[in-house]
Amino acid sequence: MKSAQVVKALSALAQPTRLAIFRLLVVCGVDGMAAGQIADKLKVSPANLSFHVKTLTHAELINQRQNGRFLYYAANFAAMNEMLAYLTENCCAGNACELENKPC
Repeated sequence: MKSAQVVKALSALAQPTRLAIFRLLVVCGVDGMAAGQIADKLKVSPANLSFHVKTLTHAELINQRQNGRFLYYAANFAAMNEMLAYLTENCCAGNACELENKPC
């Protein structure tokens, strides 16, 4: 993943409602959840949910699929893993990470 895409993804997650949506969808797994269920679970209005999922979709953090009249959203696990890999690729300068903080 390129740094521009990581910035876009982190920017999308830097808002409480969008972070809550993404975390909920990560828990749901690959099947995801219907838009109405997300709105009910997080107590978000449909219009507000639509605004936030648009941002997450644009950042490629979630995927949308339609089943009849219903829209389902699921976390894009490939993008999530690529972002985490980008953020941790040089973790601990290639040494095994330890629990305590040690200066570089």
